[in-house]
Amino acid sequence: MNRNDTPPKPDKAPATFHVKSFGCQMNVYDGERMAEMLGERGMTPAAEGTDADLVILNTCHIREKAVDKVYSDIGRLRREDGTRPMIAVAGCVAQAEGREISRRARSVDIVVGPQAYHRLPDLIDKAGRGEEAVDTDMPLASKFGALPARTKQARPTAFLTIMEGCDKFCTYCVVPYTRGAEISRSWDAILDEAKALVEGGVREITLLGQNVNAWTGEDGKGRMQGMDGLVRELAKVNDLKRIRYTTSHPNDMSDGLIAAHGEVEKLMPFLHLPVQSGNDRILKAMNRSHSADSYLRIIERVREARPDIALSGDFIVGFPGETDAEFEDTLKIVEQVRYAQCYSFKYSPRPGTPAADMDGQIPAEVMDERLARLQALINQHQVAFNTAAIGRRTDILLERKGRHPGQLIGKTPWLQSVHVTAPDLAIGDMVEVDIVSAGPNSLAGEPSRRKAA
Repeated sequence: MNRNDTPPKPDKAPATFHVKSFGCQMNVYDGERMAEMLGERGMTPAAEGTDADLVILNTCHIREKAVDKVYSDIGRLRREDGTRPMIAVAGCVAQAEGREISRRARSVDIVVGPQAYHRLPDLIDKAGRGEEAVDTDMPLASKFGALPARTKQARPTAFLTIMEGCDKFCTYCVVPYTRGAEISRSWDAILDEAKALVEGGVREITLLGQNVNAWTGEDGKGRMQGMDGLVRELAKVNDLKRIRYTTSHPNDMSDGLIAAHGEVEKLMPFLHLPVQSGNDRILKAMNRSHSADSYLRIIERVREARPDIALSGDFIVGFPGETDAEFEDTLKIVEQVRYAQCYSFKYSPRPGTPAADMDGQIPAEVMDERLARLQALINQHQVAFNTAAIGRRTDILLERKGRHPGQLIGKTPWLQSVHVTAPDLAIGDMVEVDIVSAGPNSLAGEPSRRKAA
C-alpha cells in the first residue's frame, strides 16, 4: 500500500474484532488468548476482517517472505468505501520488525510482540487517542499471569502453552530472537488452566512450547519436575481423556519422558521429534547439538517403551553447503525411521540468522528437486502407515463436522483423521470405530459401539 494513500483512521473505539493467526500451534494458542482478553473487554468476534472494527494479524516469521505477506494482508483490509478497521500486527513479525511496520504501512495502528500481547487493551486505547502503540518488550514477568481465566471452549481439543522461547540457537532459526529465552510456566498455573479447560468441555489437551520437553518447574511439594512429572500429574485430571505435546527437541527427551510414553495411558502414542537432517556435518552447521546416530538411538528407546508409537519429524533440504551425498543421508534416516507423517521444507534464509550469511547457498532448482524426492519418500511411508490401520478397532475423539451430512471427523491416538458417518453421535464424543479404508491423509471408520465420553 502506498504510504500517501492511507485509508482514514477509525473514529470510534472498536466493538468487534477478528484475529487471523498464521504459522505454528503456539500462534493459534496466542490468538485464542487475545480473543478471550478482548471478550473480557466487552468486544465481540466478527467472522471476517473487513467486518470487524479491529483486526489482529498474528504473524509467523519462520518462512521466507513472511513480512511481505503481512503487508499484502494489510492492503486487503481496505474496504470498498475507502475505510478500514483498526489494524494490529502481532506475533513474531511484529517482534522482528517493530516500528518499521508502522513506518512502512501507515494503516497499522498497533504493533505488539508475542511476549507483550497481554498489554493489547492498553495499546488499543493508545491507538484510539492517536498515540504510538508499539510494544515489543520481552519483560521478565510472564504475560500469562495477566491473561484472563480460560473460557468454555467450542471444541473438545485445546492447546495449552507450558513454556516459551528457545535457548538452542539453531543457525537457521529466528525463534530465539522473536520469542526470547526459554521460560517455563509454573506447575500450578498449568494445572489450573488444564482443569479450567476440562471443566469447559475439553477432552484432549496438547501441551505447547518451542522446545516443550525442556519444561521444568517445582511441583506443589517443592520438588523439581521435568515434563514427565507434569504429564503424570495432568493424567490425574478427571475427564481429561488425552494428552499430547509438541514440539520436542532430541536433547530434551529425558529418560522419564520416554518411560512415560509406556506408562501413562492418557499420553497418546505420537511423538513429533524433529531431526532436520540425516547428515552429521549439516547437523553441526545447523547447531543442532545431536548426531544422526544419537537421534536414532532415542527413537529406538521410545519404541522400546511404546512399540506402537507413531513418529513425526521436520526436515530442511538445501541447507547452505549441503551436497548431494549429504542429502542422501537424509533420505536414509527417513527410510530407517519410517515416519507416520513429516513436515519438510526448503531452506529459507532468515535475516539476522548465522545461516543466512553462510557460503554455499543452494540454487532453488536443486532444492526443489531434493524436496520432491524427500516428500515422495515421506508420502510413501505415510500411506503405508495409514494402510496398516485397516481392520484396526480404535477409539476416536470426534472433533468437527465433515463435508457430508451426518459425517464427523475425529482423531485416532496416532493423530490420524478418521471420517465416520454417524448422525446419532456428536462432537466431543469418544467412539470406538473399525477402520475400513485408508487414504494418504485420512482414514474411514464405522462405529463399533458407543463409548462413554
